[in-house]
Amino acid sequence: MRVLVLAAPGQGAQTPGFLTPWLDLPGVHGRLETWSGPAGIDLVRYGTTADADEIRDTAVAQPLLVAAGLVAAYALFGDDPAEAVRDRAGAVAGHSVGELTAAVLAGVLTAEEALALVRARGVAMAQAAAVTETGMSAVLGGDPDTVLAHLADLGLTPANINGAGQIVAAGTAAQLAALAADKPEKTRVMPLKVAGAFHTAHMEPAVDVLAAEVKALAPADPRLPYVSNKDGGVVTSGQEVVDRLVGQVANPVRWDLCMETFAGRGATALVELLPGGTLTGLAKRAMKGTKTVALKTPDDLQAARDAIEEARQ
Repeated sequence: MRVLVLAAPGQGAQTPGFLTPWLDLPGVHGRLETWSGPAGIDLVRYGTTADADEIRDTAVAQPLLVAAGLVAAYALFGDDPAEAVRDRAGAVAGHSVGELTAAVLAGVLTAEEALALVRARGVAMAQAAAVTETGMSAVLGGDPDTVLAHLADLGLTPANINGAGQIVAAGTAAQLAALAADKPEKTRVMPLKVAGAFHTAHMEPAVDVLAAEVKALAPADPRLPYVSNKDGGVVTSGQEVVDRLVGQVANPVRWDLCMETFAGRGATALVELLPGGTLTGLAKRAMKGTKTVALKTPDDLQAARDAIEEARQ
């Protein structure tokens, strides 16, 4: 049996104007206008005419990315994507903030609940990031154990262990400068377009904010396997999904373990929601033989639909 994974990308995947072609699809403009309320930002403007610096702002980027992933999901599956996904996908997951998109696809949260929560998440993380000048850099290549030891020596946190030869370091500007000047053997270091040291102790103040924010939620249990960033485990309780979403902001993303789980469950295809590219790139290197489709423009929808239908055969 073929197994389809639906995955939602995280912060840094956004680019100026990336939502523009999607506004030509029926219902997208109205849906984004409606979602702008709980998201706390003008999703249409930020997704079409805002420049790179504006959408780099954590409080903007995070709701924009969740909304974008949902736009693609609605385009693929219709007005009730959580119901449709249950019959068509073998697992859902998201990278970092993409976990909120995945929570909607799994039926744990409504779109409005996820967008209100990501608004609070983005603001709280931006405030935490403002305390100290921090950031993140991808370390590409090299021996993983050597890279991890080098980061520890510099006081940096391996905030994302992404697999496929990619570990993202996070810490202060001074620590990242030291990494750029003293790279681990056989690696390249690439600064990321994010505004803080996410998934580290620098984000602890945001955990308290989110813990208070989720108390009013009544999450449903996932309708299909929801694979968690914490450890690559499949979470079957809606409340546990929400609890993990709260703790996730100050703890590393283990996308390597998520991909191991996909492979272990027999994944044959991975469709990455808008703005796709990052997670399919990792899958091509770490999940050899798995068909991948990245949604970037509406022109990619047919390839995604084909992959979804093939997985049902």
